[in-house]
Amino acid sequence: MFVKVCAQDGGSKPGSGGARPAGTSGAGGDSGPSCTYTRLDPQPPPDNSAWQGHQYTGEKGAVYGVNCPGRQGAYMVWIADGAEPTAPQIDPEVLARQAADSMKLTGPTVASPRAAGTYVVGMPMWMWVEQGPTTFGPNTASATAGGVTVTATAKVSSIAWAMGDGTTVTCMGPGTPYDAAQGKNMSPDCGHRYKAPSTAQNGGKYAGTATATWTVQWQAAALGDAGSFTEVRQTPFTVNVREVQVLN
Repeated sequence: MFVKVCAQDGGSKPGSGGARPAGTSGAGGDSGPSCTYTRLDPQPPPDNSAWQGHQYTGEKGAVYGVNCPGRQGAYMVWIADGAEPTAPQIDPEVLARQAADSMKLTGPTVASPRAAGTYVVGMPMWMWVEQGPTTFGPNTASATAGGVTVTATAKVSSIAWAMGDGTTVTCMGPGTPYDAAQGKNMSPDCGHRYKAPSTAQNGGKYAGTATATWTVQWQAAALGDAGSFTEVRQTPFTVNVREVQVLN
């Protein structure tokens, strides 16, 4: 059961029938999204860490649930009766993930193997992808809340090619486009050889996936903080592989 004792339009302090939500304004005084404080009823048991030991000191106060825009999930905090709730710290990684979401990152744009192509058992296959801001990177975006701006830059750090024949080839870059001058040479950085034709596969083709791992580096200059996380995007592809019959 939750009893809400605060409102967006202001009011009295916790413990006196209402509370004005704490803003997350920056140093310039611009008001950001407001947090909603809800007095919990019933209150958590005495051994809950949200009390911070105050239930043993005789101080008057209560535990409130806090929900803030731009912060994942709710949390609990103890507030003394009549005290003004303080603005919670902005979580820069939450903002970084919001910035990454705005980039609309996708799976790789597979240039080779070509869906309309026909490949030969035992012959080197060169794999590569087209490079663009949303399919390979780099891609940069920012997100702001409470006077804190986080800038994130995303780029594909590796692509795992599941070839449909039970093997996976992991390439650390976009791959090298094939040049006829290379003849039967293997790709220098992203290649594969099929050992059997795809005729027995569903549709007569191997069904594979190219899974890109995006590494997102972020910085929050105002907080002197930085970090990184990864996201994964996938693209399906098919490969038609045939045997070449040699007549003596």
